[in-house]
Amino acid sequence: MNLEGLTVGFAVTGSFCTLKSVMPEVAKLVKRGVTVIPIMSENAQTIDTRFGKAADFINELETITQHKIIHNIDTAEPIGPKKLLDALIIAPCTGNTLSKIAGGITDTCVTMATKAHLRNQGPLILGIATNDGLGLNAKNIGVIVSTKNIYMVPFRQDDPYKKQNSIVSKMDLIIPTLEQGLAGKQYQPMVLGSNE
Repeated sequence: MNLEGLTVGFAVTGSFCTLKSVMPEVAKLVKRGVTVIPIMSENAQTIDTRFGKAADFINELETITQHKIIHNIDTAEPIGPKKLLDALIIAPCTGNTLSKIAGGITDTCVTMATKAHLRNQGPLILGIATNDGLGLNAKNIGVIVSTKNIYMVPFRQDDPYKKQNSIVSKMDLIIPTLEQGLAGKQYQPMVLGSNE
């Protein structure tokens, strides 16, 4: 599918161990002629961890996209009324953000961007990364996969013997999931085996 000329929001949330795996996908979108608008959750843009400094991730996103990050509720709200995006990707999407989307809670810049975008009925692509996806958040995944215009990047258990409830999307499937979402379809298979 030709993605050139599209404007796509790319939001990252605080699954800090996964942030580096999504940066190449942002770069691939830009290389394909997509205008990418970066969005960072409040935690992702302020917390330094053993996986990297927040300022470095902000700099990397802004350098790749050549756009300043959307960083608060005020700057995310116009996405809806101004119809700024053709699609919105959240990757990594934490269990916390997933549960807020499933519950209709809008208290962060990422959830505001989501609400604003979904009002225009555009595709929302979620690349999940959560330690409780098969635990307390399983019910929220059920809500999400049955909600119109929301598509999941295929996921698997990332460590089934030590962290049985933990799931992570295969982030190199973000673009194929986006392409299918733009056509109104869920990329399949959505649930991957250990070898896929």
